[in-house]
Amino acid sequence: MRTRTAVAMAATTTVLGAGTAALAAGRYGSRFALRPSRRGPVPEGDVTLHRVTADQVVLTRTLSSARPGVWGLTGDDLHAAVGDVLDLTPYSVTRRLLSVQRGALTPGGRVRLTPQVCAGDPGSALGLDHTEVLLRGELGPLPAWFVPGARDTWVIAVHGLGATREHPLNVATALHAHGFQQLLLAYRNDPGAPASPDGIGHLGATEWRDLDAAMRYAVEYGARRLVLFGWSTGAAMALHALAGSPVRDRVSGLVLDSPVLDWEATVRAAAESNGVPEALMPLAVRAAEGRTGLLPEPVAAAADPTRLTVPTLLVHGPGDTLAPWAASRELAALRADLVTLHTVPDAPHAAMWNVNPADYEETLRRFLTPLM
Repeated sequence: MRTRTAVAMAATTTVLGAGTAALAAGRYGSRFALRPSRRGPVPEGDVTLHRVTADQVVLTRTLSSARPGVWGLTGDDLHAAVGDVLDLTPYSVTRRLLSVQRGALTPGGRVRLTPQVCAGDPGSALGLDHTEVLLRGELGPLPAWFVPGARDTWVIAVHGLGATREHPLNVATALHAHGFQQLLLAYRNDPGAPASPDGIGHLGATEWRDLDAAMRYAVEYGARRLVLFGWSTGAAMALHALAGSPVRDRVSGLVLDSPVLDWEATVRAAAESNGVPEALMPLAVRAAEGRTGLLPEPVAAAADPTRLTVPTLLVHGPGDTLAPWAASRELAALRADLVTLHTVPDAPHAAMWNVNPADYEETLRRFLTPLM
């Protein structure tokens, strides 16, 4: 017969084992938001490349491969850009091939569509004159691309989840055409930038201090006005910087694309898109909170409508499942005096430009003209 001590020890071991398993499950679920894959923020998976010609590609038909607009096409050691849908069958989609920037397109290979259209720097990707600069960041030197312009208003661009500073290149040509000086920032945990002390992202709550370093650099080098342009967690960084930067008085406007305004919802959505069961979602949220020190109140304060002080263009839509747009609609409704909400239907996270670049850039032009 088992002794009372043995029974107690067995029960304790079972509880500890369950606790360890829960901790591991929570950490696993939270990693998709705190350590997102650099493969890009569209969570719809790979497709097969069936045929390639000089100006066309034929892909397996899926929701992502059949979307209108301009997209990056990535794979192993590959980056290309594709444009208009030219033909659809029940099983395939033919798209215009715009460029191959790295590697080679091989029929039978697996590829993925991503909002990040360009690979390379502003010069190699777009033919724009630029300089690589190093900013004095809190954790060490931060690389950034500086694209000169005729105006003394600087646009500081910051990417979001699963992207790099190549993502803001989508709009760099349009901004250059309007004469803005541009700073495209790599921040903590990016390639070439310092790692955060814990090696994970904080959904903008600490990363904003790297944006502040870019803002101070711009002011030091002659910027009279700043426009903060952020995608996803980069948009959250912009809101934090507007609230906390010593040079926030130079900010004349914000552009927020697919902003992460509800970090708990984003953690849940990132975990769900990677197959984490619903039952583990509370553990993922608690793990994210424990690993980052994020608390709902301070993070929500950055998006407090009463703290918004400058004109803001908010570009978002109901197709974004990673950063649900209900929070964007609420912010726009509460601050209709400052916020312009441009709704983009059927666009996934951080891909508001991709589905209709011309419409996006015209909206951007109308918003930025008074801020030039």
